[in-house]
Amino acid sequence: MIRISLVVITIIICAAHPPLALKKVMDIPLPAGYVRLAQPANSYGAYLRALTLDQDRTVYLFNGAKKTNQNAQYAVLDMDIGNKDLQQCADAVIRLRAEFLYQAGRYNGITFTLTNGFRCDYVHYAEGFRLNVNGNQCRWQRQQPENYSYATFRQYLNLVFSYAGTRSLHTQLKTIPMSGMQPGAVFVQKGDPYGHAVTVMDMAYNPITKDTIFLLSQSYMPAQSIHVLKNPEDGKLSPWYSLKAADPIETPEWTFYQKDLKTF
Repeated sequence: MIRISLVVITIIICAAHPPLALKKVMDIPLPAGYVRLAQPANSYGAYLRALTLDQDRTVYLFNGAKKTNQNAQYAVLDMDIGNKDLQQCADAVIRLRAEFLYQAGRYNGITFTLTNGFRCDYVHYAEGFRLNVNGNQCRWQRQQPENYSYATFRQYLNLVFSYAGTRSLHTQLKTIPMSGMQPGAVFVQKGDPYGHAVTVMDMAYNPITKDTIFLLSQSYMPAQSIHVLKNPEDGKLSPWYSLKAADPIETPEWTFYQKDLKTF
């Protein structure tokens, strides 16, 4: 009787903490009847779909502490946060886009608008220029030798994170209708004083019902792990969201509207 009890207890403990079987965003299961939308090779959508998921589903803050709310995420991306309170919501959107372009060698495309309207591009930074900030004015000054290393790329991103936000991202991106959504699209509100932004990570389609569904990811305040969001309004569909769902689009920690959809 004692042996049986121990075995039962062991089984219960293991079942309560199952290992994360999902390796990548593309492994997140689909509802019955849906198929993922085809993405061109080397596209932003293909890149997002192939991102690796952390086997630990915990969301951590930049300082190593656990986020208080651990109920918003379905999965966590295996991507560093940095050790400063910089990579927040808009910054996570910027990080994903910039990482895709950097890994593709498309350095000329890595440029982001700062809150004062200045276009801060990676090529200038890699060529040794550094930003001289005087009040609300910015200009480049050459201070370093050319360096296109990943370490320099991350330094550039920290610079962008320091001077960009939802307001500048809202200005830089162009508005699109929900029917024009593709992976990599962004829901963004500039807010007053704070806004929020999330990235469309993947999409799928049901040829029978004609419904399209999508995944969303976010960081938040303070800077934290980028994570795939649950759908708090539809537990059966979660973590997917339906394109047919009425306004507003309720995410675990923010409310968006269809008019908030934009793209790079």
